[in-house]
Amino acid sequence: MRTLRQLFENNRQWARRIQKESPEFFERLQAVHDPGYLWIGCSDARVPANEIIGLPAGEVFVHRNVANQVIHTDINCLSVIQYAVDVLRVPHIIVCGHYDCGGVKGACRAESHGLIDNWLRHVRDVIAKHRAALDEIDDPGRRQDRVCELNVIEQVHNVCRTTIVQEAWSRGQELAVHGWIYRLSDGLLQDLDVCITQPEEISEVYRLACQTERK
Repeated sequence: MRTLRQLFENNRQWARRIQKESPEFFERLQAVHDPGYLWIGCSDARVPANEIIGLPAGEVFVHRNVANQVIHTDINCLSVIQYAVDVLRVPHIIVCGHYDCGGVKGACRAESHGLIDNWLRHVRDVIAKHRAALDEIDDPGRRQDRVCELNVIEQVHNVCRTTIVQEAWSRGQELAVHGWIYRLSDGLLQDLDVCITQPEEISEVYRLACQTERK
């Protein structure tokens, strides 16, 4: 332990506190992995999945990447979704973005950022797809917020279109896909009113969500 000693000390203090508050916690955690939710969120350190929804370790299966993307060629993300749906049998998948997202900011700017531009290309595709509606928003900050929202809605759509989710629904598995957004300034989540529980809902829920601008 030549470096980062404080983090190890923090870990020991945390483990002692948990054992004091709930002596059987780690034994239960080791015995079963049965989360009720898959959280697909942004890598931003300010958006910790478990903490902002008030759930302990073991309750949320988590995948995070820059700007909470679900890309059909991303084997990492698809593998997480498949494990969550087919093995863990989670009943809920939550795609959660956040306002003031660095990835979205980068995608909104006509600047080069290096390698990550290849990843942000997908967010820029979302912007291009909704260009007409975005151009109607005069305030730059509000326009950027709307991109954050539309990006979540697009990723929910992408989750629902995966073969994994489609096959789960075809065999009658109960599975709901939700789109949420988090505000850093007050720590509150907002439901974007995009919740899809069967393939027949995809098009209509997507259409309505894209038309509803948040205040």
